[in-house]
Amino acid sequence: MSISFLLATPSELTDSSSTKTAIVLMTRIRLARNLAGQHFPGWADKARRAAILAQCRAAIAAAPQMKKPHDLAIDRLSELERLILVERHLISRELSGSKGGAGAMISHDQAISVMINEEDHLRIQVLRAGFQLKRAWNAIDDFDSALEENLDYAFSPNLGYLTTCPTNLGTGLRASAMMHLPALIISNQMEKIVRAVNQLGMVVRGLFGEGSDASGSIFQISNQTTLGETEEEIIKRLGTVLNSIIEHELNARAKLLEADANKLFDKIGRAYGILQNSHVLSSSEAMNLLSLLRLGVDLKILPDSGRALIDRLFIEAQPGHLQYARKGEIEPAQRDILRAALLRTEFANQPKPSFTLPGPN
Repeated sequence: MSISFLLATPSELTDSSSTKTAIVLMTRIRLARNLAGQHFPGWADKARRAAILAQCRAAIAAAPQMKKPHDLAIDRLSELERLILVERHLISRELSGSKGGAGAMISHDQAISVMINEEDHLRIQVLRAGFQLKRAWNAIDDFDSALEENLDYAFSPNLGYLTTCPTNLGTGLRASAMMHLPALIISNQMEKIVRAVNQLGMVVRGLFGEGSDASGSIFQISNQTTLGETEEEIIKRLGTVLNSIIEHELNARAKLLEADANKLFDKIGRAYGILQNSHVLSSSEAMNLLSLLRLGVDLKILPDSGRALIDRLFIEAQPGHLQYARKGEIEPAQRDILRAALLRTEFANQPKPSFTLPGPN
């Protein structure tokens, strides 16, 4: 089985025609669901997992939102192919490590993906580029309703949807936004923001979710509780928090420009020069340099068309994508050379930064 068809198809996150915004790179909503009368995946034997997988695959394929989805058996994918799916935010790291009886079904535009027999029988997710919480919620609500026509969900009138982990009990909903917050990092305000967000019942994670680093000044902000609120209330509350973070990031950018524009311009200019000329780049360094150029786009130092390119390279400069392009696993040192070559090529003909320097005081 190959995932080459996924890489050849424009996705919601990599397609240059999709909606791009300054601070919110991606909106994602995930629903956890289980089948009534069945053992949860961690307690099901091989035969039960296989039967659940077949039942869920049939229901997903019948949903009008999917239209002949890509149907992947996780145990038939190579480690490299699994890594690419994780890098594209289409499956979790937990599912990528599954041994058998697990699958993923992905829509052609990669905006909808369903993990089968991960922690729960179903982990349904909808991705939208930019800040589109309401649109993502409407899409996943319709899709969930279509699935429920053919699947009997485990549901309690008192507790809501039953899930393996108690933290998902109730709505089973996890709404999140991937946010680019370089000014809060540069101005050392991010720790304060994280504390404030946690006090509001939200959680801040890194680029690839729980346990990952905030590479490239990219953070995932999501709801922490799923019980005691309706789905609409959770999404509204998250939206309020996200708007507040956006305001803090914009204020931090304005203060950096006011305090010492040349220092900020220097960071962006150096990032541009390194990406055009470097011959060895680690994944972490590349992400941080791309982050600075994305900030440059937002500040009108670089043309707006550069935002889509940078967002694509955030994904394509990851280890899995680099190795897949070379048809096999490559040692880290060689990957760093390939990453630098990719970025040199991509930025070779990009317009130079146009700095507007402040006059003398």
